[in-house]
Amino acid sequence: MTWTELGCLGILWLLPACGSDLDAGSDRHRGLLPVDERSPIVLVNDGWYDNWQAEYAATLASNGRIQLAGIVVNASSGYPSVADNVRGFRELVRAARDSGMRGVPDPIASVAPVLVRPADGSVESTVPNRSEGARFIVDAAKRLSTPVHPLVVATGGVLTDLADAYLLDNTLPKRVVVIASLGSTTEAGAQLGPPNGEQDVWASWIVSSRFRYVQVNGFYDQLQEIPEARVGELPQNAWGQWLNSKRPQILDLIFACDQVSIMAAAFPAFALDVQRMSSPGAPPSDVALAAPTLAPDPNGEAWHVPRSDATLASNLFWQALGDPSTYGK
Repeated sequence: MTWTELGCLGILWLLPACGSDLDAGSDRHRGLLPVDERSPIVLVNDGWYDNWQAEYAATLASNGRIQLAGIVVNASSGYPSVADNVRGFRELVRAARDSGMRGVPDPIASVAPVLVRPADGSVESTVPNRSEGARFIVDAAKRLSTPVHPLVVATGGVLTDLADAYLLDNTLPKRVVVIASLGSTTEAGAQLGPPNGEQDVWASWIVSSRFRYVQVNGFYDQLQEIPEARVGELPQNAWGQWLNSKRPQILDLIFACDQVSIMAAAFPAFALDVQRMSSPGAPPSDVALAAPTLAPDPNGEAWHVPRSDATLASNLFWQALGDPSTYGK
């Protein structure tokens, strides 16, 4: 079934090419989040092989579903070598381009050490890294963000580059919405802890207290994204070979599927349940740092996604994989 046929079945608002209702100048967002697929996206992650985040982003970008404005690659405790991480992303981009795919930018290596809370406990007193990723985010937001469709920074790792970007430009939250695959759902709300959020706790405080922040915890079994039974349906090109070769390396962990950050931006119906929340703000300097917790607040500037429609997103991903136009045909 094509994108147009799906639109004609009554879910027109999901799709970017089905008529005037999806005019890029519209002042309303589809779905339950403050952004939709019309916002340009910068992907930020560390390792390249444990999930399908970059593959989702590249496939949807080449298919015209999203605008992938950049790929920022940093390091973490689990993936400590920026050089190794960016090498993997370069191979991914090469496979995409060798298959005729467009709109897939070269990765940007970013050296981003953990940020240190200053003695006075003030976010604005934090010494910035001035990392490559932070400077790219600031520049991309200035070039691409609009009041209606702000830049989305979709993360699958630590929030260091984003927090660093804020330290370089305190006006950045006017132009950026963060969608993060990290942390967990709690009885009282959501916590920016494991996975990913605990690796730079001060950065987690900065981002959650300063940006419009979306935390996606609608995780699912990513081993079923490209099961053995569907390998024969993969495109017969370098991209299909890349996807098949990566399958054995995908982590068998429910919370490892960082692609939920891309899904939430690209598919308005992906977020089945959204809870509006707010951050408590940065803690006093005499309080020990712990992962921040979001609390329910109908007027808050944080959105928590505890449930998602991964089946819908996966079906549309597979349609893009099978669409000849994805490969310039």
